[in-house]
Amino acid sequence: MKLLSIQVGLPRNLGDSTSTDPMDKPWVSGFFKEPLSGEATITRLNILGDGQADLKNHGGPDKAINVYPAEHLQHWQNVLNLSLPHGAFGENFTTLGLTENEVCIGDVYRLGGVLVQVSQPRQPCWKLARRWRVKDLAAQVERTGLTGWYLRVLEEGLLTAPAEFTLIERPHPEWTVALANEVMHHRKSDLNAAQTLANCAALSESWKISLTRRLNHGPEDTAPRLIGGAV
Repeated sequence: MKLLSIQVGLPRNLGDSTSTDPMDKPWVSGFFKEPLSGEATITRLNILGDGQADLKNHGGPDKAINVYPAEHLQHWQNVLNLSLPHGAFGENFTTLGLTENEVCIGDVYRLGGVLVQVSQPRQPCWKLARRWRVKDLAAQVERTGLTGWYLRVLEEGLLTAPAEFTLIERPHPEWTVALANEVMHHRKSDLNAAQTLANCAALSESWKISLTRRLNHGPEDTAPRLIGGAV
């Protein structure tokens, strides 16, 4: 897997209070990510120069870096008839070579001077839909499983794109990102699978909480829509 580019962006005020179109009403988001030239400083919480508007539901150590495969950007360009640059899905890292079917929860990768670990699938919120003015885009992403994933930072350091991901450890080969997505979003009645996924030590705390809630209250109780998304 290759790191093609790094994107960062800080929260900004958007929209127009006089607009009658809900898509144009005022909102605050760090979703708009721009390519970073030169060296990036990677910390336990994020990339220096990056930020989220909603810190209750976004960001934190388990979601320090948002990753999205370039292969998916091409898919959405075709489906939506839009031109989608790197960073279009709010991702910090745009990659090439591996997708949700090959990457596993808990994978540890070395790239440059940084050590990172896959923590959970990305769970898009409404801001993705609003960014591209496609009302059901978050639902489409969830339905297709083309979500991307999050990284926690195990060792801080400096990084320049392009760079190669080197797999150091794969403690949970049974839990691909694709399978984790399937259990969370499409196998809601499979409580045995939910329990097994919740027991995965490398899974993010927010997903463990959501799966435990499902176990305690039934399959209709799913992960909150706002969990995930570096926005």
